Amino acid sequence: MARPEAREPDKAGSAPARHGRARGRPIRVLVAKPGLDGHDRGAKVVAAALRDAGMEVVYTGLHQTPEMIATAAVQEDVDVVGLSILSGAHMTLFPRVRRLLEEMGRPETLVTGGGIIPPEDMAALQEQGIGKLFGPGTPTSDLIDYIESWAASHLES
Repeated sequence: MARPEAREPDKAGSAPARHGRARGRPIRVLVAKPGLDGHDRGAKVVAAALRDAGMEVVYTGLHQTPEMIATAAVQEDVDVVGLSILSGAHMTLFPRVRRLLEEMGRPETLVTGGGIIPPEDMAALQEQGIGKLFGPGTPTSDLIDYIESWAASHLES
């Protein structure tokens, strides 16, 4: 059996990114679980997939308030905030994080995410400035492609 080619680690010590870069650096993504929902397996899978794609990922953990998420996004200087919401509070939480980021001077930050969100609510949230939203079972490659495409048109100058 042939050995896989050895790859040099990047500056962060992980496998080098073939993708996941903008402005000459990794795309920075904050993955958060707002509210009381205690199921974070999906968020952890997404965080790992984004990291494997070469993005710099900050995972905030469970039970975050919108204020905690927006503050962390500003402090970590992220390009993207990804929310995982399974609790049914998506119509409140996504717009609240978006509004807080705008108030904190970061209106250019993409707010995206997924969870158990009916299609009509996805459309309504996108009309409010929320990025593309993803449902259960979405291949992580779809998330990666979306974020990379967004970054290519919004971050690279």
